[in-house]
Amino acid sequence: MPSSASLQAVADSILRLAKRQSFITPRDVRAELRMAGVAETEWKAVIALVQNSLVHRQGRYYHKEAFSPRLQKEHAQQQAIQKAIRRLIREHRSEERKKERRDQERVDFVQPVKVRTEDGKEHALMSRDLSSTGVRLLGTQRFLGQRVQLELSDGDGKPVCRLLVRILWTCSVGDELFENGGNFLELLD
Repeated sequence: MPSSASLQAVADSILRLAKRQSFITPRDVRAELRMAGVAETEWKAVIALVQNSLVHRQGRYYHKEAFSPRLQKEHAQQQAIQKAIRRLIREHRSEERKKERRDQERVDFVQPVKVRTEDGKEHALMSRDLSSTGVRLLGTQRFLGQRVQLELSDGDGKPVCRLLVRILWTCSVGDELFENGGNFLELLD
């Protein structure tokens, strides 16, 4: 078991590195531990010592002082999106449990949704899959490469949230029927 002083020395070194590079990765922490002669498995303990000075995002630990306003805004936006989607999924699961008589919980999010394209046209589609980062839509239009506004509703048809979505892929699943997959860019409400 390494001493708390040796872990703190590595933590201080990691903070300096994060400040200099703007971010560090778990690999950087393990490398510092190796150089200090401490087991690499202690990397999470080192992160715990400096977590108040770092922001974790997509596998990287950004130093708070180097975390740019753009990244801060993007991070806050992603957190807002994830919160709104988690709430919507909870409500959907709650409604599904009331309808579902099976013992197994269902995860599919099949709901009518509205999509507004950049040229202002509105389309009615069905959502298929929903996660905190993206959505899969089923409809009669291809939206590949477009940024669209997606309006998600609760079970009663009341709008819950509007999101800006970038459509990353489209595929034909039948005659005049397409699936579009995209990721969330911004919460518009």
